Order: sequence, then C-alpha cells, then structure tokens
Amino acid sequence: MAAISRKLRKTLQKQDQRRSRIENGAKKNKERDRKEIRLKAALANGMLPYTPTIMSWLSAALDTPSKQIVQADIDAFLKA
Repeated sequence: MAAISRKLRKTLQKQDQRRSRIENGAKKNKERDRKEIRLKAALANGMLPYTPTIMSWLSAALDTPSKQIVQADIDAFLKA
C-alpha cells in the first residue's frame, strides 16, 4: 500500500515540475535576454578589468577562460 502512494506522489511531483518548468522557462528566457543587453552595455562603456560578473558571462560567451580575454577579443565580440 505504501508503494502505491509513493508512486502517486512521484507522478504528481513530475507533473508539477513539468508545469513549473513551462511557466518559469519563459520568464527565465526573458530575463536572460535583459541580462545580455545590460552586460553588453557595460562592456561598451568600460575597459578591462571588468567586474567578476561581467567577466564570467563574457568567458562563457567567448568560450575562453577569463584570464585569457584581452580587449581585442571584447571589441570583436561587441562588433559581432
């Protein structure tokens, strides 16, 4: 009897997670777009060294370790 209720709980949990992923996914995509615009504006206004938040995002965007990023890479990224 406990196995039946456990299976039911797991099924309901999966349904809730699926619904939550759909509802929150759209919000998160919009926030990612806003964050990208905000960070690109910060890149355009400044020069190296940037804050860790910007360097982390830029490192992921360029697929390069942040220690190896030079201003020429940033300029090329902003033009693209």
